[in-house]
Amino acid sequence: MALPVPTTLSPSKVSSFKDCALAFRFSAIDRIPEPTSPAMARGTLVHAALERLFGLEPDDRTVDAALGCLADATAAMDGPDGELAELDLADDERATFLGQAEQLVRNYFLLEDPRRIRPIGLELRLQAPVGDHALVGIIDRLELDEDGELLVTDYKTGRAPSDRYEQSKMGGIHFYSLLCEELLGRRPARIQLLHLAEPVVITATPTDQSTRGLRTRVGAVWQAVTQACEREDFRPKPGPLCRWCSFQQWCPQFGGDPARAAADAEAGVRPVALAAQAS
Repeated sequence: MALPVPTTLSPSKVSSFKDCALAFRFSAIDRIPEPTSPAMARGTLVHAALERLFGLEPDDRTVDAALGCLADATAAMDGPDGELAELDLADDERATFLGQAEQLVRNYFLLEDPRRIRPIGLELRLQAPVGDHALVGIIDRLELDEDGELLVTDYKTGRAPSDRYEQSKMGGIHFYSLLCEELLGRRPARIQLLHLAEPVVITATPTDQSTRGLRTRVGAVWQAVTQACEREDFRPKPGPLCRWCSFQQWCPQFGGDPARAAADAEAGVRPVALAAQAS
């Protein structure tokens, strides 16, 4: 029996399918929840702090205010069901984790002056039909620049890609530009990634050519996903990322059985934590 075809595609789903079709199946079709990692939780925390920062009046967007927003976001994630509780960090690990998050927030101020930003959408979820597909994405920040043109900003809390991989990593934010064009009738004049760890800004200008290319790539991915569902043929792609994969217990590369994934997910079986896998 064919597997159900996902109803939407997002930048993360497109990237997941290209990285490893089997991991895509486990996440998007079998719906196995991935455990929270420190890197994931740190990204969520910093995004939440910056979202709070831009909820303030422009003149109030200072470093001290941002650190207060970080403290508020930490408290919100610290509850019994929050991501910080799920990490179960020891005191020294928690101190390191929060120190790294604080440094990322401080680094943000080395990239731009938040008092000059005019956001019109924060953590904005957009969904649009594109051809026969439904595309969905969450834009960290949509704003108007000094000329009244749209500008899409995406925060990144991991390391910036090397020059070799920079353009491939821009695919997600071009995806957001396409969503804006479909829903708002306006193509953003600029898209940018703010890599907070370095810190460095990577910018691009969407064009007719880049938009056509993205439509073609998304269509090809969707066709490949549909065919894989029809044939129940999602193959693993062994590589260096396998050691960090949350789905090893169902992957044939590690002696697992993919056919058990859906039933295990329904029964509430959760993946082994990444830290336990790496040890």
